[in-house]
This record gives sequence, structure tokens and C-alpha cells, in this order.
Amino acid sequence: MRLSRLFHALSLGAVTALLAACGGAPVKAAAPAPVAPAPSTAAPAPKPVRVGLALGGGAAKGFAHIGVIKMLEANGIRVDVVSGTSAGSVVGALYASGMDAFAMQTKAFELDEASIRDVSLFSGGVVKGEKLQSYVNELVGQRPLQSMKRPLAVVATRLEDGERTVFTRGNTGQAVRASSSIPGVFEPVKIGKSTYVDGGVVSPVPVDAARGLGADYIIAVDISSKAGGSAPGSLLGNVNQSITIMGQKLGALELARANAVIRPAVLDIGATDFEAKNRAILEGERAALAVLPRIRAELAAMTKARADAAQAEARRRAEADAARARAECEAQAGRVERLLGRERCG
Repeated sequence: MRLSRLFHALSLGAVTALLAACGGAPVKAAAPAPVAPAPSTAAPAPKPVRVGLALGGGAAKGFAHIGVIKMLEANGIRVDVVSGTSAGSVVGALYASGMDAFAMQTKAFELDEASIRDVSLFSGGVVKGEKLQSYVNELVGQRPLQSMKRPLAVVATRLEDGERTVFTRGNTGQAVRASSSIPGVFEPVKIGKSTYVDGGVVSPVPVDAARGLGADYIIAVDISSKAGGSAPGSLLGNVNQSITIMGQKLGALELARANAVIRPAVLDIGATDFEAKNRAILEGERAALAVLPRIRAELAAMTKARADAAQAEARRRAEADAARARAECEAQAGRVERLLGRERCG
């Protein structure tokens, strides 16, 4: 009889210890079974949507980029990464260096075309481009590409094989010069063992370069020339029109991968028409304002989708943790707990 009582006491003590382990605290025999707390479903803040701005080439039309940036800033659209081709690389470099749109506009109005044009009659182009390189480096405070306040990608074309090259490190002015070296107008630029010309040859609007910097949502600005809708009446006109059509088709493929495309009405501004800079900026503002409602709505939808996904994942993990805890508790309590008819696991 004594052995039986002793065994019963030991069993009760063991069960009590097991139940205490499941409940997290000592339990009394007469106390009701505690209710396990509901699993926490608090989700961490979702990862912000990274916005990329892809600025296309277009010579003097590139002043329109400043107007676009003005409207994005005025409406609270934060740009995280920037990519640029040709004229877009010039504006992109200034913007990535920390210059805001109003400061860029001031610099644009102060710009004297002679300060960036150095004529060369006995090389592979009419313009050397060294002045442009120095001008850009001066405005960005001599910062290399990897030290910009916003990540920046500058696109150029490798002349040896036509490969697209994306510069994210090195001399900013030199990369911009390479990206802006229109064949036949600027001298090709030697960097390392390779020679480079205008990035617009392979990537008129560098959407993919912005994606490569980690952008989730890309706003592309297209200022490239388009076919005029009529056949030219000269040999040179036919050649130019053919090149324009090729660039137009090539650009359309990459633009399709952007989330939003802004097209300022600057097609009638000539490549060297620097006097039209004010109109180009205004057209950039107008075009951006027209697309802003869509941009806001899509960014809001992406942010909400990320928040919902984070909440769902947190809930799934909490439920999995609770199920695992219940299974462990059941395994510890085991057969003795079920015999006593006392379910203590929540």
C-alpha cells in the first residue's frame, strides 16, 4: 500500500512538472487550464519601394529632364536610383550628386555652350568632349560614380563590339562624356582598353540599368527623336531617318519594361538648340504632371501589397510557431497527461 501511494505521489509530481513546463509556470491541481496567448501577428515594416529614374538621350532636349525632376520633387516622389544615357547622363549625374531641380535649372540657364564644346577637326569627331568631362566633374564636386548621394548608372556603347556598358564606378565626367559621344559629332572616348560612344546607340532610355541598381518601380523619361511621318527628300535625310527608326524600335523594347513613361513634347527642339532650354524644362514639367496621378496610385498599390504580404507572412510564422509549441508540449506531457484527462497545451 505504501509503495502504491508513493508511486501515485511520484506520478502526480511528474505530471505537475510536465504541465508546468508546458504552461511556463507551476500549476495547482485545482486550477483551471490556462488559455495560451494568441500568437503575435505584428509584422515588421515592409521594405520600401525603391524608385528608379531612367533619363534618356536627346541632346538639347535633355533640359526637359530638369522639369520632370522638379515635378517629382514637388509632389513628394522620392527617387532612390538614377540611370542616364547621353544628355540624360549629364542631368542624372548632377541629380545623383545631390543637386536639386532648382539648382540644376539655375546651372542650365547659366550654361554657355562654348564652355562644353571643344572643337577638333582632325580626329574621330568634331568635338573632343574634354570640356564636357571637366564641366560635369566640377559640378559634381569631383565625386566618382561610386560616391554619389544616389546610386547612378551611366550607359555607353563599346565601339569594338557594340556591347552596352554600364558605368557605376570611376570618373563621373569621363563616363558622362563617353555616354554623350554621338558618333560623328564627338570623339570616341578611350577608357581602359576599350573605346566608347553614345549610349543611345544601344539603350536610348536606360530602363534596364535602373533595374540593375535595384529599382522596383521605374519612371522612364523618353525624349528621343521619332520618325517624322514622311519620307525625306535627300540621301542624308534617308540615312538619318533610318537611324532614327532603328533607335525608336530598339528603345520601345526597353521602355516596355518601365512602370511609367514620361514623354515631354520636345521633338521639335533641335539637337543643338540650347536657346530652347526654358521651353524644354516647361515641357518636362507638363509631361510629368500628366503622369503623376498614375505614378502615385501605382506606388501606393505596391506599398500596400508589400504591407499585406508582410502581415500575411508574420501571421503564417506565428501560427507555425504556435503549432510547433503545442506539438512539443503534447510530446512532453505524453501518455500520463492524457490518462489524467487534463489538456494543458493551448
